[in-house]
Amino acid sequence: MSRNPKSEAREFAVQFLYQSESERLFHFSEPHFQTFVQHLHVAPEIQPLVLELVRGTLDQEAALDRTIQEASSNWKLSRMSIVDRNVLRLATYELTDTETPHRVVINEAIELAKKFGSAESARFVNGVLDRIAKTT
Repeated sequence: MSRNPKSEAREFAVQFLYQSESERLFHFSEPHFQTFVQHLHVAPEIQPLVLELVRGTLDQEAALDRTIQEASSNWKLSRMSIVDRNVLRLATYELTDTETPHRVVINEAIELAKKFGSAESARFVNGVLDRIAKTT
């Protein structure tokens, strides 16, 4: 069974966001993106969606971080794992700036947290995104 292209794009987007933050690159860089898609063999048909997701997330990172911080009152962004932080940023971007149904965004984010995060990541991400979804 083939994977959903949007799910696959989200997975690559989280990896790109993780890599960007790890390299302390806090803005979108076309050369960095092109190197990423080449090295990870991102299929040409999903590259535009990955690009849209990462560019939207990085362009609005400060606003997304404020939204996440408000919804996670007991957790500072700096204390969150880099995976959780970037899953939350991507999902918050989708919740606030796309037409994707909230339930789909939250379910996809939970799956990303399970795949890339810690044992507690999925529950944490679910709780924060549920609060954000109720206000958007």
